[in-house]
Amino acid sequence: MNISAVIIAGNEEEKIADAIRSVEWVDEVIVIDSESTDRTRAIAEEMGAFVITRPWPGFSAQKQFGVEAASFDWVLSLDADERISPGLRDEIFSIKKVPVSLRADGYRIPRLSYYMGRPIWHCGWYPDWQLRLFDRRKGRWKDVLVHESFEMNGGAKIEKLTREITHFTSENARHHHEMIGKRYAPLAARQMFADGRRTTPFGIAAAGPTAFFSTYVLKLGFLDGLAGFCIAQFAAHHAFLKHLCLWEMQNADSQRPRT
Repeated sequence: MNISAVIIAGNEEEKIADAIRSVEWVDEVIVIDSESTDRTRAIAEEMGAFVITRPWPGFSAQKQFGVEAASFDWVLSLDADERISPGLRDEIFSIKKVPVSLRADGYRIPRLSYYMGRPIWHCGWYPDWQLRLFDRRKGRWKDVLVHESFEMNGGAKIEKLTREITHFTSENARHHHEMIGKRYAPLAARQMFADGRRTTPFGIAAAGPTAFFSTYVLKLGFLDGLAGFCIAQFAAHHAFLKHLCLWEMQNADSQRPRT
């Protein structure tokens, strides 16, 4: 069972080395670089990774490209801000020893995110199951704009592992705010629009408070202290902004001047 680790990256010079180091035990490391303007590519190459540079086509398309570029059928997929924990590495080693007839086709892995310097166990952030170790012949990345996931073919056998991928998410409050405003909310709105979903002024007004209550109260975010409160506030901002962006999209035609 040979494994290719595929890491997508773009201007991640501060994180790419740790990501590669966490998978240096696999048979091949490939970095798909989205035309970085910093030292991401140089650092990855210095660490022995095979780097492919290509324009950014979106999360799913970039990850699928990496899957297809891999030399081996078993793929371990990571983002540059994620790490394979030592415990997970050992668990994967144990899978390599399992006879092929008893091995699953894909494995869901819990992801533990760190925010404001602490692990987040609530807010709906854990266990955040991710299907990241898989036989590429048995599925492909789902073609969506945001919250991409690898989808196994019908009949594929999927099992769960117990040790985590560690995820070092937003660097600070400004970075979190920028990610929501520049990436996640607009992409979520576009996906909602493509799926035929529409919103209303009431939907825009209710989205934020609903998201805050769900994250902070129902999902026990208050147990994560100040970090949980901030996550709930940003969840509210994201919900409000994506509904507002959706509202602008669905009303774009009516707002254009008629000739």
